[in-house]
Amino acid sequence: RVYFAVEDTDCCTRNCCGASRPFTLRILDNLGQEVVTMERPLRCSDCCCPCCLQEIEIQAPPGIPIGYVIQTWHPCLPKFTVQNEKREDVLKIAGPCVECRCCEDIDFEIKSLDEEVVVGRISKHWSGFVRETFTDADNFGIQFPLDLDVKMKAVMLGACFLIDFRFFESCD
Repeated sequence: RVYFAVEDTDCCTRNCCGASRPFTLRILDNLGQEVVTMERPLRCSDCCCPCCLQEIEIQAPPGIPIGYVIQTWHPCLPKFTVQNEKREDVLKIAGPCVECRCCEDIDFEIKSLDEEVVVGRISKHWSGFVRETFTDADNFGIQFPLDLDVKMKAVMLGACFLIDFRFFESCD
């Protein structure tokens, strides 16, 4: 294990707000030291309205923003913009039209700003019928260029968590 993620949300918020809940994720290293913090405000997760778009702030060290992932409104596709600490657009993420497909991996492509070049992907891996049906556990993979700035790698991890909460938290 390289890192361990802990959600800092109370039971009432988790049960009442579900996938829409605000949260703070604390990423700990093997020594138990917090190295990254991710904060997401309360957002409606089932709404297609442009006023309820998802976002997450990534901080490293905790308290110092290094990037943001902001959902971009699109009528059919899940799209996100990855921003640096100055809120300048750096990358785009585009997912498939059908969010909860069975028996296959679901890929969200990481693209250049003009969306012409695929530079990586965030994938929700199909874990088999039994695990997908009877557990709330999901497996994700992230692929990005090795020379991507280390801060942007942490922001990609934040994008993965945001995608999980937005599209797969209550996908039964």
